Amino acid sequence: MNMELVKKIHKAHTGVLQIDGELPVSTMEELGEAYTPGVAEISKIIAKDHNLAHEYTVSGKLVAIVTDGSAVLGLGDIGPQGGLPVIEGKALLYKRLANVNAIPLALDQVDIDEFVQTIVNISKSFAGIHLEDIAAPRCFEIEQKLAERLDIPVYHDDQEGTAIVVLAGLINAAKVVNKNLQDLKVVINGVGASGLATAELLLESGIKKIILVDKKGVINSTETSLNDYQYDLMKKIDFQTDATTLAEAMDGADAFVGLSVGGLVTKEMVESMNDGIVFALANPQPEIEPDLAKAAGAKIIATGSSQHPNQVNNILAFPGLFRGLLENHVEHFSPAMEASVAKGLAEMISDPKPEKIIPGVFDKNVVKTVSDAVTKFVKGE
Repeated sequence: MNMELVKKIHKAHTGVLQIDGELPVSTMEELGEAYTPGVAEISKIIAKDHNLAHEYTVSGKLVAIVTDGSAVLGLGDIGPQGGLPVIEGKALLYKRLANVNAIPLALDQVDIDEFVQTIVNISKSFAGIHLEDIAAPRCFEIEQKLAERLDIPVYHDDQEGTAIVVLAGLINAAKVVNKNLQDLKVVINGVGASGLATAELLLESGIKKIILVDKKGVINSTETSLNDYQYDLMKKIDFQTDATTLAEAMDGADAFVGLSVGGLVTKEMVESMNDGIVFALANPQPEIEPDLAKAAGAKIIATGSSQHPNQVNNILAFPGLFRGLLENHVEHFSPAMEASVAKGLAEMISDPKPEKIIPGVFDKNVVKTVSDAVTKFVKGE
């Protein structure tokens, strides 16, 4: 990709977004309908019942995408302004792919309670909150506190989005290697926001044999260095292992899910797996290059890159998810709903193959499938 051209495009347009109106304002009558005196009547209606703001104003269809730029994929802590291009791009994807209106908001890296209070203070303008690129473990506490205080859905793309798409891929990968999903032995490398959320969702889906690995090696509930969220998760995982390193953990594993950094996995590690299902999702460099994983005997390979088959990308989840949440006036969503969405995504591939276990990001039915999965879950279907 020509990066000079990218910079030229973004600078020429001063970003990738603009605000457009829903109503014409070319006559005095239209002015009165869209603004004064017409809005006075709308204001009086809402003053009597604040909940009607979601029916009469943009607050019923507008999502806030919030970042502090502390954990931007592949770039790390680059600050709120540095994180703006990412969430601006996601706002564009919301509109273009799902006709969901979203606005990017960059917040300073302030105290957690101040961060939460800031979002709560502006929440009346929005129908949902999308958190993005916020470092762990503060991202867990921020999401939890917001979910407790707001009556609109709060979603962290690095957690729920990643988990949904990984589960969808594993559902079909298990079919390809003729194994039950619940019988898979899964190694997850990286226990930050994505890793913990993915492990939680796999547990929700019945996968019990999960090994978590961080840069120090295999983790367990006896370690004193775990944060509260890591410790709580480890208490839920009953699977016992003698492995202490990534190499030992992958020996005999059915699936590897990499949510860490590039170049950590060797050919020998993949060779030691059972019917290797390798999700090397680090960007821009995967944990192991696809060609090397294939040479080592991996049956299924997925990456986070569009340059290879089976791109596991959050874009498969968030546009359709929020369209479904908004259409169904969902106040909170749960791991059970996430699992239902993942199942819907997986079912889009009627006959999974090694190089086709997940829909492509531009498959035309992805948004509708995800949105419909939310609707079916809400209706109990």
